[in-house]
Amino acid sequence: MQSPRIEPRPIEGLTDEMWQTLGQIPGDGLKSEGFPRNVLGTLLHNPEVLGPFLAYWVKSKHALSLSVREQELVILRMGSLFDCEYVWKHHVLVGREFGITDDELAALRACPRAFARGPAASMSAREVALVALTDELVEARTIGEDAWSRFGLRLEERNVVDLISLVSQYTLFALVNNGARVLVEAPLASLPSVRMFSSEW
Repeated sequence: MQSPRIEPRPIEGLTDEMWQTLGQIPGDGLKSEGFPRNVLGTLLHNPEVLGPFLAYWVKSKHALSLSVREQELVILRMGSLFDCEYVWKHHVLVGREFGITDDELAALRACPRAFARGPAASMSAREVALVALTDELVEARTIGEDAWSRFGLRLEERNVVDLISLVSQYTLFALVNNGARVLVEAPLASLPSVRMFSSEW
């Protein structure tokens, strides 16, 4: 196992306001065994930035025009695209709480070409569009005309803006976790790995 490049600070350094903010996260997955202690401890190296970011991040979870399930599909896809074990395992826990199935997890781990040919049958057309546009934003750094005509027009304008916001949030989380080598907490070690990719990647 690799060692973290940046040792997380103790989470006792979180302020009362930060704890109150974290208590507003939907569901229980990030509050109990899935509490993201190590990434929060890493971000605590700059508490002046962490406080406002937490307020924005948690507020977004309630204010985005995407359901929690839709957000979790996008977040899990981000974990897959960035090969980020930390984001993936934490959101396997949360995603299952909001109805994401093992078949859907397998589809979200597949490469973009494989996903385009065979998304999970249980996913709605809107959910497929959100994941496909997530692929486009990460892989192409924009939304190309073909992807826009195939998927963008299935969404309302606010949905697209909110999707871009969510993708940007989890680009930050994925890069922090990968770049700083943040370790996955022990209670999540047995969850399925993000690295079970399709051979067609």
